[in-house]
Amino acid sequence: MAATYTFDVFCSLDGFGSHSGNWGGYWGKQGPELLEHRLALYGGGQRMVFGANTYRAFARMLASSSEEPEVLDPWVTRMRNLPATVVSRTLQEPLEWPDAAVASGDAVDVVARLKEESAVPLRSHGSLSMNRALMAAGLVDRVQVTVFPVITGQTGAEPIFQGAADFDLELIESRTLDGHTQELIYRPTLHA
Repeated sequence: MAATYTFDVFCSLDGFGSHSGNWGGYWGKQGPELLEHRLALYGGGQRMVFGANTYRAFARMLASSSEEPEVLDPWVTRMRNLPATVVSRTLQEPLEWPDAAVASGDAVDVVARLKEESAVPLRSHGSLSMNRALMAAGLVDRVQVTVFPVITGQTGAEPIFQGAADFDLELIESRTLDGHTQELIYRPTLHA
């Protein structure tokens, strides 16, 4: 049986994955419930899958973690210690990640192979363009969107679904964290 693949992403209410403003990490809206939930989410056995750009961004953030303490939230440390596959045609091993390997080639081929071979679920946090391609190929089993209570119309960057195919979404789970942040988990199917 193929491993489950989850595309896990944070966004503002207006669908941006990051910002250029002075909001701070998590748009300044993280609370204890969110942080505890994220820590539990990364507690079980799983393999992370990153595109090269997201891996580079995480490596840069972790290198500057003394300047941004939320970068080392316990769930981030736990995520960093999970086994990881970085899909890249340009990166070379060894990577600055404890248990990461580079898989060269097309992300669709790499993830299709990982889904067949992995004994644990697969999860990708971020990696927007890679995950849009994986969704179009039918390889994403769950889209987990954590929506922070902000609109970043002026400072929003990286629209999470810009350029994506059309999808129907079946809501399979939802929760409110800290009384204001929504986590929505969907099963996507390509809209015909």
